[in-house]
Amino acid sequence: VQLQASGGGSVQAGDSLTLSCAASGRTSIINSMAWFRQAPGRQREEVATIYKTGGTKYADSMQGRFTISRDNANDTMYLQMNSLKPEDTAVYYCNAGTGAGRESAWYYYWGQGTQVTVSS
Repeated sequence: VQLQASGGGSVQAGDSLTLSCAASGRTSIINSMAWFRQAPGRQREEVATIYKTGGTKYADSMQGRFTISRDNANDTMYLQMNSLKPEDTAVYYCNAGTGAGRESAWYYYWGQGTQVTVSS
């Protein structure tokens, strides 16, 4: 599985931005796709996840501002980010969980990051 993230950029506080993550290869084995982000000097944190079933989960701080979605026909995941804040500045990464059994046993593929910079 290969993942290609895109859509990052430099915006002003309050603006919106949509990130995309296109999956290719053995996409039929993907159980979940997710967005993570990593700000300078901080650990990578989970932003949102969408499962093959359509279920989603969000980090508390992003709930209500960010929306994750997936176009199954094109194997592409999106992250709509509204009301962006300077603290949302980070490199955003997408991943895909694959395999059988419990989620904790899945193998995760990662895409390259896309930079999001929010200025005040």
